[in-house]
Amino acid sequence: MAFLLFSCSLRDGSRSQVMVEALRTELEGAGHEVEYLDLREAELPLCDGDDCYDHPATKALRVSVAAADGIIFAVPVYNFYASAAAKNVVELGGSTFEGKVVGFICAAGGRNS
Repeated sequence: MAFLLFSCSLRDGSRSQVMVEALRTELEGAGHEVEYLDLREAELPLCDGDDCYDHPATKALRVSVAAADGIIFAVPVYNFYASAAAKNVVELGGSTFEGKVVGFICAAGGRNS
């Protein structure tokens, strides 16, 4: 199977990054194809409902989502909710997520988690 993994924390050394790296190791060890996107390094635009969909990084994101059999978001919980960066990926991906199996692994524990 082909998996697309997102690390959705923008903080270096985050728990989300640690979790997704562990998952990546397990999936690759089991022989799965894994594509990994760290949102700290991605140059995704903020979704504005218009021009963002023509951005090259958005187009590449949509190709990756379409090619994946399974998608997993490693998401930090900030102020009792998933990070804005994670929501932005979903908004940019739009209908390419239709029919996809999507899972979430969440890290919480701070003052506002």
